[in-house]
Amino acid sequence: MAPQTLQQLQTRLNAKIVLFHSAMSDNDRAQAWLASQAGLVDVVIGTRSAIFTPLPDLGLILIDEEHDLSFKQQDGLRYHTRDAALLRCQKLDIPIVLGSATPSLETLQNINQQRFQQLSLKQRAGEAKPPQWELLDIRKLKLDQGLSKPLLSKIAQHLSQGEQVLIFLNRRGYAPSLICYDCGWLAQCRHCDARYTLHKFPNRLICHHCDTKQPLPTHCPECQSPELHPLGIGTERLQEKLEQHFQDVPVIRMDRDVVRKKGELDAKLQQIHTGDRAILLGTQMLAKGHHFPNVTLVAVIDIDAMLFSSDFRAMERGAQLLVQVGGRAGRVQKKGSVILQTFHPDHPMLQLLLTQGYVALSQALLKERSLMQLPPFAFLVLLRAESPIQQQVEHMLAELHRLFAHQNPEVSLMGPIPALMLRKQGRFRFQLLLQSQRRSALHKAAAQIRLYLSSKNGRKLARNVRWALDVDPQEMV
Repeated sequence: MAPQTLQQLQTRLNAKIVLFHSAMSDNDRAQAWLASQAGLVDVVIGTRSAIFTPLPDLGLILIDEEHDLSFKQQDGLRYHTRDAALLRCQKLDIPIVLGSATPSLETLQNINQQRFQQLSLKQRAGEAKPPQWELLDIRKLKLDQGLSKPLLSKIAQHLSQGEQVLIFLNRRGYAPSLICYDCGWLAQCRHCDARYTLHKFPNRLICHHCDTKQPLPTHCPECQSPELHPLGIGTERLQEKLEQHFQDVPVIRMDRDVVRKKGELDAKLQQIHTGDRAILLGTQMLAKGHHFPNVTLVAVIDIDAMLFSSDFRAMERGAQLLVQVGGRAGRVQKKGSVILQTFHPDHPMLQLLLTQGYVALSQALLKERSLMQLPPFAFLVLLRAESPIQQQVEHMLAELHRLFAHQNPEVSLMGPIPALMLRKQGRFRFQLLLQSQRRSALHKAAAQIRLYLSSKNGRKLARNVRWALDVDPQEMV
């Protein structure tokens, strides 16, 4: 979104503006960095690492969509852009603006405790009306690759009025797996505890976790049967089905598989902004920040994954994503609608979101977190460790638990716990979870573990094991 933001600001500000994002060449990034350091830049627009740009006269930092998971650097030097920005502003004594229609629970708790000042927009941009939300119960409906008859009818209705429809499915590829109908074999990645995803363009099996690629087999490797079939639906398969149902309407698909090269995203957006009737199909790439004036219907094919997850943040993240993608509908004067297909229309959190909105849901989730002593009412550090030899990584974490479990009564140490995906890229992954209601006590315990692992005995214990301490982990996988 950085190039689109740049274009918008250039029409409104008489200022020198530079970009920082991952698609820039090293030379362009260095030139922008040096210009910023020399005081030749007024505004910096960028992704995560832009927070470290040197600006001699910095006066304001604005974090747009502050709730977004992409602001957390998940590997290497781990940091959260929002928290780094808060610290930088505190040190410089300058203001910071955290913008979001669906603030994180951490931010909402800071508002509740009057650490942050809340400013609310009372209406949508351009005085557009909020979309009308509808839960579509699909328990007794026959689905055609995820599409119910009532949904197909709604799509046809909006297209007949010359409008655009956005279909959201957060699963790229043709199908999540390949199955043998005779023996039940499933195409499993050799390096990860995950199934291969079937892609048709190109026609191969790809692991979305380690990027291993395999040619599509013609016969089952277990029973030699030719009865191999795709299992489930991804954006490629859904595009195929939508093109069958609406043969005279273009289906514009947007996901990482079709916008890999420079200029491809702009070409897709330009096609959408002609305003001609079309079906927009995509993953969360479509949900964030885009302005599609002629989109009047948003349909979410499958919302149930967010309702049942082992991740305690899943409901918060799912609700944020639903509100974001639903916000693409009816953004000008046209009336917008959002349809959510679900097998669980009576789910209490889903009902709360639709009847009372995100703020009411977030307050209910905060009560749950308080009862369970989970963030933002407690603090976490996750010690992640992995090794090609499972016994090695388990032994290392078990020994650390023995050494440090009773060092500080204010810190709970849990584990070793296998990661939700035990094996990834050929390495077995386990975790130790440190939890405390006092951040200072937690950081002291984490520092003690880090110091021990840097000692001679610690290095011997962690031989052939990769490990990292993740403060305020955003993903527990």
